[in-house]
Amino acid sequence: MVAPRLRFDGWIAGLGTSSGTRIVLGRWQRSPFGRFSDVMLERADGERFLLAPTPETAGFISGTYTFDAVRVTPVDVRVADGTWTVAAGPLDLRFTTGRRGPLGLLSCAVPGFLTRRPAWSALTDRPAGVLLPGVRTRGSAGAGRREWYGARDLRPVSAASAAWEGQDLGELAPVEPPVRFGFGSVPARPAVTRVTTTVELGPA
Repeated sequence: MVAPRLRFDGWIAGLGTSSGTRIVLGRWQRSPFGRFSDVMLERADGERFLLAPTPETAGFISGTYTFDAVRVTPVDVRVADGTWTVAAGPLDLRFTTGRRGPLGLLSCAVPGFLTRRPAWSALTDRPAGVLLPGVRTRGSAGAGRREWYGARDLRPVSAASAAWEGQDLGELAPVEPPVRFGFGSVPARPAVTRVTTTVELGPA
């Protein structure tokens, strides 16, 4: 029997701050849960948080990845002229994207139908890890699930400011050490990636 697969189309932003906090934002324009955004955050001490807008999305994400704390809270994301503004419970985040580099231009050249195919993600897993250490495009997740990521665009994050519970998190910095929510991390250099994520559910 073929396990059901769920598809998410949207953007993943990954960035670090000089305080040691690393932030991963998902902005999903098409998903089994409709449009929504979520935040995964790892503090310098290693504590991992999930901020998700509904119990349903929080349950699915926390069943796929690993967190120390989960908070259900509105996650509001607004994008205008390359500037992203995020309000998510204790987190206030604002960042700006820059022009595409060579990897971004290469990603844009990949036909959309390929990025939706797990076989393509499996083929790109090793090259992605060489070009962007720590990045994986396929792997195993929680609850016996499997995942595939197909990138369609990549833009650098050029500036950012963030606060957690009103405390400034410092200046923009690389995502180092890599985040530990799942089998792979986002690129070390802060970036926003347009991506199609396929999740194959495990046994009921």
